This record gives sequence, structure tokens and C-alpha cells, in this order.
Amino acid sequence: MKVDIDPSGWAIGVRRIESPNQDERPDDCAVDLVVVHAISLPPDQFGGAGVMQLFCNALDPDEHPYYAEIAHLRVSAHFLVRRDGELLQFVPTTRRAWHAGQSCWRGRSRCNDFSVGIELEGCDSQGFEEAQYRVLSALLAGLVRRHPIVSVQGHSEIAPGRKTDPGPMFEWQRLETVLRECGLARA
Repeated sequence: MKVDIDPSGWAIGVRRIESPNQDERPDDCAVDLVVVHAISLPPDQFGGAGVMQLFCNALDPDEHPYYAEIAHLRVSAHFLVRRDGELLQFVPTTRRAWHAGQSCWRGRSRCNDFSVGIELEGCDSQGFEEAQYRVLSALLAGLVRRHPIVSVQGHSEIAPGRKTDPGPMFEWQRLETVLRECGLARA
């Protein structure tokens, strides 16, 4: 699989569901970080439309008790990798998605300004699927071809104490080859 990102920041041939939760990046701000997240809605359940609804401000608070707690949030990520490997895009990589929240990396705060957010459909207590690792690897390679990405971090690493994803079940070693081939750091 190969993922190419066009000059406007959209992955070619990937399903788009544009989120309203995005804005312009600061001027002269290079996109040099990828943040890996995990999400499942309802918690620990996979395959539904909850994540897409959340990113599009269409989550029904009456559908699940947890939804009532989060329906007011205005969040997004650039990409979502479903359990079966389907890749969805919500925000072009040239624009700022609202995924990292209060965060810091290498002394720089506001990681949304200079990062691409990739959500994997998953949770802290279950492993991720082979198809997700394959798609994530292809996506990372595509992002490096389009942007000056230098590092890939977990949400927990840029928001320690506040976030735990992608969680202990995420196998970073599965990305060793693509990280090495693309010259990406984990620090």
C-alpha cells in the first residue's frame, strides 16, 4: 500500500469526511511531528460511527451515556485508521486539526500547530490489528514525502499525565522499519 498526500494536504484516493473542527496553522510553522492516538466510541467498542460523528459535531448525546459527557467537545484528527485498515481523512494536513490539546514536544507547546494527528481505532486494553500497522506505516511514509516530519510520538508522550493513548498495547517496534527508512525519531 502507498499513501500519497497532494499539495493541498489531502491523501489521494482516501475517503474524506471533512470536519468543521480545524483552522489555519500559524504562519511559517513547519509540520514536523506526527502524534499517534487511540480512540473508540463508545469506549472499548469498535466499528460504529461514533468517532466520525464526534469529529463532525454530530454525536447524539442520547445514543450512549458516555456521549452525553463528550458531545459538546470540538475535536478532530487529520486521519482515522479503522480496525480493518480503512483510512479516513477529516482535515487536510496543511491545516490544523484539534487533536493534541494542551501539549508539549521538545520545549514547544501547542502541538496542534505543527503536527499531524492520526487516530487508531482502539483502546488502552486491547492490541491493534495488523491492518492498522500496515496502513499507519504507509501513511507515515506518505507524510514524510509531503512534510518535513522528524518524529512520531504517542499522545501520552506529548501530554504526559493527561493522556494515555495509544496505550501499552501499541507495539512501537512494529514501526521500526518505516521509522528507520524515513529517518524518523521516537524522541
